[in-house]
Amino acid sequence: MATASVPIKPPAPQPVPLRPLPDWQEHEKPSMPGSPSMPWHPPWRRAAYALVAVLVGITGALGSGLVTANLPVLQGQLGLTPSEGAWLSAAYVMVNVTANLLVFKCRQQFGMRWFAEIGLGIYAVLTLLHLLVGSFATTLMVRAGSGLAGAACSTLCLLYMLQSMPRTHTGKMLVIGVGIGQLAAPLAWVVSPALLNQGAGSWHNLYLFEAGLALCSFAAVVMLKLPPGVQLKVFEPLDFLTFTLMAPAVAMVVAVLVQGYLHWWLDAAWLAWLLVAALVLVVLAVFIEHHRANPLIQTRWFANGVTLRFVLGALILRFLTAEQSVGAVNFLRALGMGPDQLQPLFAVVLAGMVIGMLGCSITFTPKTLVPQILVSIVLFAVAGLMDHHRTSLDRPHDFYLSQFLLSVGAGMFMGPLMLIGIGQALKNGPAYMVTFSVMFSITQTLGGLMGSALLNTYQLQREHEFSAALVATMSRTDPQVAQRLAAQGAALSGVMADPTLRAAQGAAQLAQVARRESNVRAYNDVFMFSAMTAVAFLLWLLALLGRTAWARRREAASSTSVVQGPAT
Repeated sequence: MATASVPIKPPAPQPVPLRPLPDWQEHEKPSMPGSPSMPWHPPWRRAAYALVAVLVGITGALGSGLVTANLPVLQGQLGLTPSEGAWLSAAYVMVNVTANLLVFKCRQQFGMRWFAEIGLGIYAVLTLLHLLVGSFATTLMVRAGSGLAGAACSTLCLLYMLQSMPRTHTGKMLVIGVGIGQLAAPLAWVVSPALLNQGAGSWHNLYLFEAGLALCSFAAVVMLKLPPGVQLKVFEPLDFLTFTLMAPAVAMVVAVLVQGYLHWWLDAAWLAWLLVAALVLVVLAVFIEHHRANPLIQTRWFANGVTLRFVLGALILRFLTAEQSVGAVNFLRALGMGPDQLQPLFAVVLAGMVIGMLGCSITFTPKTLVPQILVSIVLFAVAGLMDHHRTSLDRPHDFYLSQFLLSVGAGMFMGPLMLIGIGQALKNGPAYMVTFSVMFSITQTLGGLMGSALLNTYQLQREHEFSAALVATMSRTDPQVAQRLAAQGAALSGVMADPTLRAAQGAAQLAQVARRESNVRAYNDVFMFSAMTAVAFLLWLLALLGRTAWARRREAASSTSVVQGPAT
């Protein structure tokens, strides 16, 4: 019987080299198009590459960290509302995530240094412009510029760090290169008091410091160039159409996550409309990419169960790190702690991240990737359990041990997670690295925003419940309440002669105490929720690993029986 012929999809066109390939030795060849070659370097040059890697890695993320650490100060000095202050973080994330859609192909066609110089130059110019104008619009422009520079600097930091050691240490250097950007957030808390306490203590010092870092990084990248690599013509017109659809979609999702709990999710209809528009744009982009011969994003890869589990795991890992910023930091801020009081705590956090990153690099082998991630999850769970019984008498030094453990875990997981993802992508070919780069950036950035939005929402909901319960029990006929009101009224007798005003002020102060205690209880619930999420995630991973090991044993046993054959 005749069978119908099935049309065969033509192979994707191969990229065209833009320059003749140098006569590299085998150990010097780039690992893939867009990566620099790996020639021999003298020790002083390797040290210089490592220093430049640290400089550009910190520069790419420190601006966002300074804004987060000093957001109340910036809102006060610039006259911003909480909603406007939230747009500062949103502007950075919007540009940072969307720029990563094009970073990898920019590396392949133009070289990474070209993209980095543009990003750092725009960032420095916008920062200097903001120092002259100082408006809300220029503040958003600076944050957007820092997002563009951050997308370039994170990749540039990794490439420079790989040049600092011979090729045999690539895995160890990759772990360090990925982790350097994480150090910027605690470092911002450490340096902020010194910046704000100089001169008039205004926001100008923060932005002057940002501009200086951007200019220093620009000069370092220009002076110490990366070795040349393979440059290919990889951009296609449809790449820019996909970017035009995906960029606003990601920006809308970021806006919803950042503004949702401030305007409350169900009270602002425009949040829903943003999600609807984002969904439409994503569906259009996926449809275009799914039917391309050489897509920017490999949509079929996402249908793979392994890829979906990786995406879910990466999101949860980033979600667990949000306990530090939402839980510990906001808890202490609610008790009146500012950057000066939190500086020693973040010095401990910075030390923990450095130890976690270096420990992960030293113990790195292909077999230790999964155990390192499991250890980091255990540390997240332990930190949450240690913090779930906090009181209003706790101060930053009471968080040293728990936040140190959490920071060690945060410094450990990023490198192994990226290496596992790279391994899965390269099994399908170098073309999948663009998809992995975008996927990794989105999971880590949006995972942090989702964690912040969810934990803040949970804390507000629990605080309202605890506050209502406490207020319901505070009756003036209760002897303890009456005694407390009398004591507060007596304390005010020296400054208020009117007994009615004293009674009203005493009642207001008692209500403030009730709200403070409600916040403390709510944050304890946040710590416990984070710990239980870590425990559940750990059990899920162990179950997956156990199932995989059991399947491999069955496959090995069946293959052995086939080879041996039946007994005769």
